[in-house]
Amino acid sequence: MSENIVIALDAMGGDYAPDIVIKGVDLIRIRFPQARFLLFGDEERLSPLLKEFPGVAKICELRHTDQAIKSEDKPSQALRKGRKSSMRLAIDSVRDGEAGAIVSAGNTGALMAMAKFSLRMMQGIDRPAIASVFPSPRGETVMLDLGANVECDADNLVQFAFMGADFARAVLGRVPPRIGLLNVGIEELKGNDTVKEAGDRLKAMVNPPFVYQGFVEGDVITRGTVDVIVTDGFTGNVALKTAEGVVRMFSDFLRAGFASSLMAKIGYLLSRGGLNILKERLDPRAYNGGVLLGLNGICVKSHGGTDETGFANAIGVAIEMVSDDMIVKMKDHFEKFDMAAQMSNNAAASDDEADNETTNNGTASPADPKVEKSAGTLEDAGQNRN
Repeated sequence: MSENIVIALDAMGGDYAPDIVIKGVDLIRIRFPQARFLLFGDEERLSPLLKEFPGVAKICELRHTDQAIKSEDKPSQALRKGRKSSMRLAIDSVRDGEAGAIVSAGNTGALMAMAKFSLRMMQGIDRPAIASVFPSPRGETVMLDLGANVECDADNLVQFAFMGADFARAVLGRVPPRIGLLNVGIEELKGNDTVKEAGDRLKAMVNPPFVYQGFVEGDVITRGTVDVIVTDGFTGNVALKTAEGVVRMFSDFLRAGFASSLMAKIGYLLSRGGLNILKERLDPRAYNGGVLLGLNGICVKSHGGTDETGFANAIGVAIEMVSDDMIVKMKDHFEKFDMAAQMSNNAAASDDEADNETTNNGTASPADPKVEKSAGTLEDAGQNRN
């Protein structure tokens, strides 16, 4: 890991800030001892905590601001009035090259608006996407978009595939990542026009930085048969909230079942070891840290109600992405992708110009040998491209 990794922290964002931020750093510094941190927040509230955790104080630089974005602030208000807030200053430190990533448990809408305004979109990407991981029997599965874009076109879905692949490689170590496009069925005829067009384009790509495995259905999200699942933000958010609800329902049913009788309580005692393993695998804190992909900088959103363990995991995600130089690699992939798309468009434009020239100059009859030769050449070229 690079010795120069610096993470900017919005120390005032979240339901339990700044306590969880300082305690989260105290947990993660053991795993990443070379990481350093910029703390943006109220010095009066942060200084006593840093005295309580001297190990954290040694690896942190405190930058004072008494302004913080509230959970009820609208994104537009945050942009106008929050220029000196802890969230905005942390984001700006990434823009200015002082930090490699920003982590915040604050207002999601404000974070997205500020990050998009300050860091700007990466060239070749139209919209940012929120990505996170789901547990599966084979490890974890990346899924995006989880709510940043309610409606998407085929261009967005193709771009999400590239971003998700880079995220899976950086955080999960999947090389090459396997990509699946979420659909109502695996057959090529199923799905709406947007999904089908995106699928056709992904399938036709030459040497992409991932392996496209076609359409996948919703049950694959937790199976782990692909590394990245791509979908629009509406579908992804519904799937995320449904999964969270199922886990809560399962936990409630299990708790009620073990409390239903004396024998059930004895059964719990006998199976407690296995249940603890299950609890760890389904602990949402272990998967905390949704990443806003597509920006010229790394932005990690922690759940607002998480504790220090969850916040530490969000910091860990940020460190892994910085260590992997994910932004540099993503830009390189999109530069190559744009070049390929431009070449394809230029070829198509040349074909159109040739067709128009043939038609405009066509004083000859359709049986004219020159016209037939031109048409044959264009047809052959099209077959070669396919």
